[in-house]
Amino acid sequence: MASSGIAATLLEGGRTAHATFKLPLDLTHNESPTCNISKVSSTGQLLQKCDLIIWDECTMSHKCAFGALDRSLQDIRQSKCLFGNVVMVIAGDFRQTLPVVQRGTRADQVTASLKASPLWTSVIRLQLTTNMRARIFGDKDAGQFAERLPQLGEGRVGTDEEGLITLAPIANIASNRMELRDKVFPQMAANYNNLNWLCERAILAPSNADVQGINDQRLTFIPGEAKVYKSVDTVTDPSQAVNYPTEFLNALSPSGLPPHIMLKIGAPVILLRNLDPTRLCNGTWLCIKQVLRHIIEATIITGCAKGQNVFIPRILLMPSDTPFDFRRLQLPLKLCFAMSINKAHGQSLRVAGVDLTNKCFSHGQLYVACSRVGSHSNLHIQAPQGKTENVVYKETLQN
Repeated sequence: MASSGIAATLLEGGRTAHATFKLPLDLTHNESPTCNISKVSSTGQLLQKCDLIIWDECTMSHKCAFGALDRSLQDIRQSKCLFGNVVMVIAGDFRQTLPVVQRGTRADQVTASLKASPLWTSVIRLQLTTNMRARIFGDKDAGQFAERLPQLGEGRVGTDEEGLITLAPIANIASNRMELRDKVFPQMAANYNNLNWLCERAILAPSNADVQGINDQRLTFIPGEAKVYKSVDTVTDPSQAVNYPTEFLNALSPSGLPPHIMLKIGAPVILLRNLDPTRLCNGTWLCIKQVLRHIIEATIITGCAKGQNVFIPRILLMPSDTPFDFRRLQLPLKLCFAMSINKAHGQSLRVAGVDLTNKCFSHGQLYVACSRVGSHSNLHIQAPQGKTENVVYKETLQN
């Protein structure tokens, strides 16, 4: 399994860690969280027999997730040994982004990482030395690019008097957003129906607001009529309906809840929920094939199920970070000409653009964005004056 949906779909039979282990959605409200798995369930019986668990992109997961799995495995396997005496192989890069802590500070993020867990002292660390994305290209430019990336991820790139780094040695610099979009998606109207062309390129940005603007603009370059799927929002307590009218609920955009969606045939979208692991995980890329009244037909364009046609219905979605409870009936989809840097974890691209009009604000975001490709020539960045801030929490890189 993997921490991110994108990484999970690249594994044969892979699933997200939350789906596999039934981890609590909010791991911080309970001092000793556990997995929602009973001994007599099929998953419980499987965990009693397994000898090895492989967890990819582990650095993205909250330390409490590993604590919950440790306690659950000890109970299910009736063993006081670490993780119930199961061998755990965890893979990840601490140069990449850390677990997301809503409205958290630097200290909160560092404290939530795996290195802050008591379990970290039991980890035997093995280090990889080859950048496989760069090795695939096999040219001199790719080798130099691979050498610069660790320097970027570890904060060893020189800065000017304002604390900014120059991006020219790392990527091709675009002078504005339009140039960036044209470099990543050249001749959009002619190529959008080529699934192989579509799935190997994307624009990354630090914030969801930037991503939304890029997606809306790129959709206009696809010919055809757009269909709007409006969300159906209701409060869970009918007595509160007068306090939270439908128009107010429609205007809300909590994390992970898509508002009204405008779609066209041929547009790339990303799935926001686990619908059918291992084919349809949170992070799976699809291309719209047919737009119907309450459902869409799409073709999977990434992962082990690439090329399969699926139907995506509207489902009930509930936010976890609002002061009141409400439900949204909507397609669990979002346009993905552009995506947030955090969402791109585990995704390999041939051509990537990075919109840094607004600077990165968290550890490892710039490193993650730049490391999605294997060559300097395929990375395009737009930033004011070709410079930006590289946020690195060096305490997370220490053993």
